[in-house]
Amino acid sequence: MENTRIEFTREMKKEYTILTPNMAPIHFELIKNVLESFGYHIELLRTTGREIVDEGLKYVHNDTCYPALLSIGQLMHALHSGQYDLHKVALIMTQTGGGCRASNYIHLLRKALHKDGLEFIPVISLNLSGLESNSGFKITLPLLRRAIAALTYGDLLMLLKNQTKPYEVEPGASDALVRQWIGKLTGLFEQNKAFTQREVHAYFDDIARSFAQVPQRRVPKVKVGVVGEIYVKYSPLANNGLEDFLFQQGCEVMVPGIVGFMIFKVDNRLEDIRLYGGSQAKKQVCTLLKWYFTKFEADLIAAVKKVPQFTAPSPYAHLKKLAGQVIGYGCKMGEGWLLTAEMMELIENGYENVVCTQPFGCLPNHIVGKGMIRKVKSLYPRANIVPIDYDPSATKVNQENRIKLMLAVAQEDGPAVSAEAVPAGV
Repeated sequence: MENTRIEFTREMKKEYTILTPNMAPIHFELIKNVLESFGYHIELLRTTGREIVDEGLKYVHNDTCYPALLSIGQLMHALHSGQYDLHKVALIMTQTGGGCRASNYIHLLRKALHKDGLEFIPVISLNLSGLESNSGFKITLPLLRRAIAALTYGDLLMLLKNQTKPYEVEPGASDALVRQWIGKLTGLFEQNKAFTQREVHAYFDDIARSFAQVPQRRVPKVKVGVVGEIYVKYSPLANNGLEDFLFQQGCEVMVPGIVGFMIFKVDNRLEDIRLYGGSQAKKQVCTLLKWYFTKFEADLIAAVKKVPQFTAPSPYAHLKKLAGQVIGYGCKMGEGWLLTAEMMELIENGYENVVCTQPFGCLPNHIVGKGMIRKVKSLYPRANIVPIDYDPSATKVNQENRIKLMLAVAQEDGPAVSAEAVPAGV
């Protein structure tokens, strides 16, 4: 079946609609718009509900990890919806390489298409490892630079929205501001602007100031951090709308950004070279990439710190130092030691209540997440961590009840926010 892989050609780029699963709504909306500015026709799937799970179960074995089941289920559900010309549509998925089963999602998707007689639909592998290539889809340097900028903007918008939404005087103001910035940034990308580090630095400051202008009333809130496997951590489809649920419970939410994960993945290559040896050329490229990502991270942190009401994330270097106290840097499969470090960093920053999202079938995540909770609690006695399992058989009611129990404990300890009004403009 793999020998007859259908290539996405230059001719297809002109007429085909490319369907993609939706992991991180803000980030992926920006990425979609970047790709469209380079001539691709992208449809970001926003479907939710039990029917996606049921669709995935038709094609993906129940023992396979939950993110594979959902992302493939979302794509197959779209193909069966009747909304698309099946002979003018293509699918795209990330392919990571390495030991994570995310490397094999694309093959599971092709198997699903073959089962339905849809093997003529091209499947594009989005990867930076040279695993597969398509003449009609190229990751060029200009596209990559804009995509990296889009991800960092997504991190900042997500962070500021989550710290503004619980306190906004006018409901929906922070969500509206996110949409406004997505539109503005998209227009700037189309004008060949807002992606260089100097421009990003300036727009980070503008974005932070705009969220500070949203009228807010800073009343005591329980602060909750969210960690876990990257897809389930960000995807409302996978985590049953976890962020919205926590907002409804009167919480402030902190979700670590994607940029830190990107630095982690590049740094892992350097760690491999340190432990096992490797080419100097690869070391130089990875060192340059790490510097590039770290500069964006530093600018984001600096922009947030300029507004006292917001909590800035810690730099990657600090997270790595934290992890070194409890786990080896060679533990890097999937989210690896970074997940443990994110729990520790959240607790340090006042988000002592942590939801650890655990998808079924992700063994590394269970080790560095659930497996490290006892050790983390020994270092941070006030830590209130609850692992929540997400799989086809887990009910939303059971998940939310477990989170409510965690929040009940948090309420007994008392919210960590001072009760003071913060008017617009502060």
